[in-house]
Amino acid sequence: MYNEDDFLMLSGIQHFIFCRRQWALIHIEQQWAENLRTVDGQLFHSTAHDANKIEKRGDLLIVRGLRVKSATLGISGNCDVVEFHKSSDGIQLFAYDGLWEPYPVECKKGLPKTDLADELQLCAEAMCLEEMLLCEIPRDSLFYGENRRRTSVEFTQELREQVKATLTEMHDLMNRGYTPKVKPRKGCNACSLKEICLPQLSRKKSVQSYIDESLALDAGSGMEGL
Repeated sequence: MYNEDDFLMLSGIQHFIFCRRQWALIHIEQQWAENLRTVDGQLFHSTAHDANKIEKRGDLLIVRGLRVKSATLGISGNCDVVEFHKSSDGIQLFAYDGLWEPYPVECKKGLPKTDLADELQLCAEAMCLEEMLLCEIPRDSLFYGENRRRTSVEFTQELREQVKATLTEMHDLMNRGYTPKVKPRKGCNACSLKEICLPQLSRKKSVQSYIDESLALDAGSGMEGL
């Protein structure tokens, strides 16, 4: 169980899966820079995160920008959308008659990713809701703005364990205050923190590596003279 002072941002899972160094620069070193991609993404999410919007359509209740947290995982954040479907297997909600089943929906501007960043974030949101509402959420959806489609995600035990392992690693780096190094890759060019991160410098040897190699060479030269 984590204290609220130690909670990490739930949305940071996206940064962490994309690049551990990017996550550390943002969440540990408090560095930030905008580019076209970040601004475009913020505009896309502006409607989804409007917490003043609550819609009721018959047996469907739509809540936007719902604040969630988990003391077990040590995270907090906002769900883009949580749909509550009226069901006999659901839970009670204040000010609404009947029983309701919660289903989080995470909205993404582009297309499905090749990694599990979106699935892990959505699963983490569901795990927060399960802890808060004392319920079980077996699956839900990712909505992608570019193709205007929903992708169903099943919250398997394997995915849940990966959420826990990812957050454990994030908490460890946060507690140590450590910003890891990474190898430059294609995605670096699209990162808004490229000029802060300076990924090309990762190719250069550290001072310690230079000293260690020099000492090893000197030791080898000394042995040759024996």
